[in-house]
Amino acid sequence: MAKVIAEKVQEQQQGEEVKIVEIKHTRIMQDASGNDVEVVDFVESKELDMAISDCEAFKAGLEKQLTECEAELAEYIAIRDAE
Repeated sequence: MAKVIAEKVQEQQQGEEVKIVEIKHTRIMQDASGNDVEVVDFVESKELDMAISDCEAFKAGLEKQLTECEAELAEYIAIRDAE
C-alpha cells in the first residue's frame, strides 16, 4: 500500500499555528480492461507532529524486525556452512 502525503490547511488553535497533513492510503488495482489504476482506500488527517511520531515508531518496529531477521539468517547460514 502506498501513501500520498500533503500539507492540509493550517488551523489556528489558541493563537498558535498547527500544521495538519492529509494522508491518502492507496493501492493498485486492475480495471475491467486489465489496466492498473490507483485507488484510494481511505484518507486520514493528522497533526504533523503526531504523524512524525507515528512514523518514527513504525520505523523503530521495522528496525527491530530487521535485526531479528538478520539474526535468524545468520543461524541458517551457520547451519548450512557447518555441513
